[in-house]
Amino acid sequence: MSLTDKSEQILSKLPPRLAEALYAGAQRIPKVRRMLESEYEEMLAAAPLEQPPGEHPTFARMPEQGLPHDEVLGAVEALADGEKDNWQAGRASGAVYHGDSEHISFLNEVYALHSQSNPLHIDLWPSGMKFEAEIVAMTAAMLNANAIDDNIVGTVTSGGTESIIMAMKAYRDRSGMRHPEMVIPDSAHVAFDKAAHYFGYRQVRVPVGPDYRADVDAMARAVNRHTVVVVGSAPGFPHGVIDPIPELSDMARERGVGFHTDACLGGFVLPWAERLGYDVPSFDFRLPGVTSMSADTHKYGYAAKGTSIVLYRGRELRHNQYFVAPNWPGGLYYSPTMAGSRPGALLATAWAALLATGEEGYLDATKRIMETGAAIRGGIEEISELRVLGDPLWVIAFASDDVNIYEVMAKMAQRGWSLNGLHRPPAIHIALTLRHAEPGVAAAFLSDLREAVAAAKATGTEPQTGSAPMYGMAATFPARRAVGELLKRYIDKLYEVRRG
Repeated sequence: MSLTDKSEQILSKLPPRLAEALYAGAQRIPKVRRMLESEYEEMLAAAPLEQPPGEHPTFARMPEQGLPHDEVLGAVEALADGEKDNWQAGRASGAVYHGDSEHISFLNEVYALHSQSNPLHIDLWPSGMKFEAEIVAMTAAMLNANAIDDNIVGTVTSGGTESIIMAMKAYRDRSGMRHPEMVIPDSAHVAFDKAAHYFGYRQVRVPVGPDYRADVDAMARAVNRHTVVVVGSAPGFPHGVIDPIPELSDMARERGVGFHTDACLGGFVLPWAERLGYDVPSFDFRLPGVTSMSADTHKYGYAAKGTSIVLYRGRELRHNQYFVAPNWPGGLYYSPTMAGSRPGALLATAWAALLATGEEGYLDATKRIMETGAAIRGGIEEISELRVLGDPLWVIAFASDDVNIYEVMAKMAQRGWSLNGLHRPPAIHIALTLRHAEPGVAAAFLSDLREAVAAAKATGTEPQTGSAPMYGMAATFPARRAVGELLKRYIDKLYEVRRG
């Protein structure tokens, strides 16, 4: 039995704070520290750190003389070609949401035309202003801004995390509190943790109910005079289920508190699924208690990475997102989002994606994804060792009481599938995209999943393959500081130049 296994047996019987204190104290003992270092390295050595396929030159410093353009382009092309199979065949959870070669070529043409533009210099590139304003307006209209009298406004950000961070900044600044509180379900995206860390929030995480949806009564009890925002997900990233947004937003409104719908994952799916007749609870600006939303154009909006939209009910709340500096010696400075300079080309591609897809295109894409989701969910439910979590539509999470689910994930990785490992409870999910809606992909997934479950069952209950031991430790080890240290070392590995 390893040191971490022994430690887990001991620490799991203790309160979390005491477990953390004991772990911190043990680290100061040289022998224990050396043993922990050895186990960290063993786990990191087993964890897959993928390398680009094929032989490629390595550069740890710039060449003395610049390389010819065709040589550099050849290297970039070789890297891209070697990675295509990782996502084109539909074996990745999320990651690539459209992937059709014609669509990609179209977006690349748009990007090339605006590769030099920067919305910071609006006098040089007023097109950026046009693109951003119209992207925001089109997204707001999709999310039923036109069904109400309030003025729904917003900005384009670099991705869902920045959209969430900007919204949380706006609520903090509007409140005037130094340490405000946010009340979020335990299933809320980790971007809210990042926002709390950056902006001095006290974060109140509330356990979800047995259906993996936010518990309205428990969240209501968590709201107090320091609360400035309540959050719900449509759907939540881990389990793919939609929180009870009508009830949560009403509760927040009754208490005079802001409410943010995180629709980063579902904002460009749920409106069309509703029109197709799927049972989609209200989650958007039709609900008077919803005061802000986030929705990712670079996911199911089918734009290039990375753009997202953050929307607000009224200009006053959006004003609190902005940064302005009227006294800088460099002139009058303003910035609507975190970045100063921004890639205007990404605004252009997001605008182009919305126009080229259109309502009919989004309806068709959503229909294909929903049908694939039903097939995948049904197939998983037929595997006796697995159970689907909650009531998902197209982001399907599943767990097991009979096999180690992280071993299943590792066995699927051996078969070419890139899936997402989850914690609390230990589970896996697959976020279905248009790549999975291609003929034969769903059947291949279910066939490989049955084989992976059988293979994992044969290995026993302990995770053994690839990243499975690291996920197992992260899911169960009581001293979270140890898990955090492991993750930091994993990130360090990502930044190492691989020499041939």
